[in-house]
Amino acid sequence: MDTERKLMILSLLLAGVCSPVFCGEWKASVVKDLDALISTCVVVPCSFTHPGGNLPTSRLRGIWHLKDKQDENIYHEDQSKILDDYKGRTRLLGELGHNNCTLEITDVRNHDNGPFCFRIEPVETEDNNPTTEKFSFVEDCVALNMLLIPPTLTLPDPDTAIEGQPFTVTCSVAHTCPSRAPKLSWTGKHGQVREEHKDIRSGNWEIKSILAFVPKLKDNNTEITCKAEFFGQITSSRSVSLYVKHENVALSSENYNHIIVPVAAAAALIFGLLCVFMAKKYKNRIRELQNREGSVWNRLSKMSRRGRS
Repeated sequence: MDTERKLMILSLLLAGVCSPVFCGEWKASVVKDLDALISTCVVVPCSFTHPGGNLPTSRLRGIWHLKDKQDENIYHEDQSKILDDYKGRTRLLGELGHNNCTLEITDVRNHDNGPFCFRIEPVETEDNNPTTEKFSFVEDCVALNMLLIPPTLTLPDPDTAIEGQPFTVTCSVAHTCPSRAPKLSWTGKHGQVREEHKDIRSGNWEIKSILAFVPKLKDNNTEITCKAEFFGQITSSRSVSLYVKHENVALSSENYNHIIVPVAAAAALIFGLLCVFMAKKYKNRIRELQNREGSVWNRLSKMSRRGRS
């Protein structure tokens, strides 16, 4: 009986000392690899979960470090604890209190390939000192693929424009820095510009620029250029030629089909009905001739019989 009481008391003490927040399982979700354009910036999506409900940001400390050297930090709220090469180039974009550990690296350099891992440390509210609990997610780290050349812009060859009718040209490019997205601009033609931003997959975004204008005949063979300026003053561009038809001769073969097909169908129907009518009339004529020939033969037969009698 004494043994059972001792075990019960020990269990209660452990339950009181080890709160669910510290004794439960902490997990992180980090994108495994990302392209990073040198001299620009890259944003690494990161989130984490823990038991025991949400903790305020003031009770949490987020750290990013090298995978094989956990004491070499690329981000820490204390700048003195960051590797010299990363000072002033890293920051957390998310709120730790909202379980967001997203990291931004600016002025990307060719050695920033990682892998980089996230660590979370609960802290005491009184003096901001960390507790003995530290959770490093070394199984969920990100590696960066260094790019020397910016991503290729997507600028499809436009359809033939029609003079005086609204026309659009669309240019887009993928990137990994939504906090400082590339700037798209147009040369060769002016008009109204609309931009769209979209998350296309983990850690990759797309910016799209849509140029709308009303072409004139003098715009025929005009070269339109879309230019992307990435953070870090790296640029990329692509051009297409615009072809414009005169509004009076702008009907394409597809447009003519809307006229030709119904007319051809109507003509075929009329021709078919005419053929049926002519065939019916021809049959009636043959029948009349046959009847007439029969009548003549009958009269001749009767006259022949009378002669013999």
